Amino acid sequence: MAVDTPPEVATSSWDRWFELTKRGSNNNREIRGGFVTFFTMAYIVILNPLIIGTAKDVNGQFIGGTTDIGKAIVMVTAATALVAGLMTIAMGAIGRFPVALAAGLGLNGYVAFTLAPHMSWADAMGLIVLEGLIIAALVLTGFRTAVFNAVPEQLKYAIGVGIGLFITIIGLVDAGIVRPGVPLISFGTYGALRGWPTFVFVFGLLLTSVLVARHTKGAILIGIVASTILSMIIEAVAHVGPHIGADGKVANDNGWSLNVPSWPSQVVSNPDLGLLGKFSLFGGFQAIGFVAASLAVFSLLLSDFFDTMGTVFGLAHEGEILNEDGTVPHFEAVLMVDSLAAAAGGAASVSSNTSYIESASGVGEGARTGIASLVTGALFLVAMFFSPLVSIVPHEAATPALVIVGFLMMTQIRHIDFTDYEIGIPAFLTLALMPFTYSISNGIGAGFITYVVIKLFKGKAKEVHPLLWVIAAAFVIYFASDPISQLLHIG
Repeated sequence: MAVDTPPEVATSSWDRWFELTKRGSNNNREIRGGFVTFFTMAYIVILNPLIIGTAKDVNGQFIGGTTDIGKAIVMVTAATALVAGLMTIAMGAIGRFPVALAAGLGLNGYVAFTLAPHMSWADAMGLIVLEGLIIAALVLTGFRTAVFNAVPEQLKYAIGVGIGLFITIIGLVDAGIVRPGVPLISFGTYGALRGWPTFVFVFGLLLTSVLVARHTKGAILIGIVASTILSMIIEAVAHVGPHIGADGKVANDNGWSLNVPSWPSQVVSNPDLGLLGKFSLFGGFQAIGFVAASLAVFSLLLSDFFDTMGTVFGLAHEGEILNEDGTVPHFEAVLMVDSLAAAAGGAASVSSNTSYIESASGVGEGARTGIASLVTGALFLVAMFFSPLVSIVPHEAATPALVIVGFLMMTQIRHIDFTDYEIGIPAFLTLALMPFTYSISNGIGAGFITYVVIKLFKGKAKEVHPLLWVIAAAFVIYFASDPISQLLHIG
């Protein structure tokens, strides 16, 4: 029987390839971490279809060229799970890194609500494929790694801290503890914690906190499972129901935020993979013109480019698996898989697939190698056939894990010297804008631009790596893409 302690010496090719011993891990920890990552981000199998599958393109059709919204949602569900599963397995086997991939939130909304209304779904997904191929080319040339190495060390730490705050607010928002309102965000429902779903979240947060503080093996996974069981019992007795009704309107202020935790009437479903290959690589350029399509690809590219770099570095630092020189193990392979995942997401019509920061929950559980990603990927493939079962775990049961991991990542702030304003101000903007704008890329961009501007006006421009000037300029264009588009359109 295997014990939960790492062996002294690598004893097999499996161990050597995945560097289990080198990273101080073992199969048990990796499997637990893989399960935790899956449960923390399984919501994407439900949520992505509600975004991609319910929007119409310029022709008034749902994705797949259908007018049946139910069919569109079913197809997106199957393809979302398939691509997430295959690309996460690829990340595990090739990148050998504990990060899972799936359709990127934010990117899918951009495709559904910004691109699709002006072109066909096939044209929109073609732009996603093109963006992924361009990033892959940047990886092959070494440019993507060179950019990462050009970033000052303390800004890298700020990225990790910002990501910690970002996933914390994701957890709080998904659980309904923090909600949009007046002021900008509000506490609970009308300023108070109300409802059984909130009780489940608080229970899960306290339970997981205690288990983590006691260094209990499997703490995060235990918290998710226990909270899910409690939520199912509560729903069976109290019949809480969903927060949003079938008509898309608020049905119950104190309802479950996404999944209603009850045993589904159907456990197995046959996946409909009719969306695979439904893209037109250059159709978007004909639909909206070369300049507008190029700006769209640039915006997608920059978001994918830096989201992944920030995510991977944050996970590597949190898991203490950085190389001695501060680099990420197998970084080129990790970036290549992530780039191809973006293209694969477009080719399968589910939007760009990218590395998920929710993987931090698995790292917090002990995942250190690609074995965890193999487990997470396999579970996504299983979910393709058992998608009804995914709906059992509500946000309120899974999101306490994000809050706890957010705390763990926040501890990196000790490496930032805020008394040095030249680095302190850019670092602060980096870590502040990630949660407040709900975007890793926005935080990174603000930090980079501020850093080079401060250095410039303090007469220290030579201290800035040449690549940072290029990237800062790219982010200026990124942030100003809308007014630039308007000016070009007017002209």
